[in-house]
Amino acid sequence: MPKYSEVARFKVKSNQQAVFESLFEESDKWDGILLYVLAKTGDQLYDAYGLWASEEKMQSAMPGMISLPDRSRHLLEELSSELGVTDPVSGSVVFEA
Repeated sequence: MPKYSEVARFKVKSNQQAVFESLFEESDKWDGILLYVLAKTGDQLYDAYGLWASEEKMQSAMPGMISLPDRSRHLLEELSSELGVTDPVSGSVVFEA
């Protein structure tokens, strides 16, 4: 069974970065997650990355994962009218070093 990954992009409102980061630091570790990273990619920009043991493990954890951005939605700026405040993608891992 291949590993699975998910990535979500966020733009945090000005002066709310510390609050946003603390929500991620305090989040639970979900069953099946191998690695979870929150990267600051710009002044107000963040990417969250998760590496999962399988797609099934990620799907099982989805309600808990969705609750994290739901709790931080008031801290986020809209990325675009099409995306809203998050830009999530996921897929099978095809290469790992």
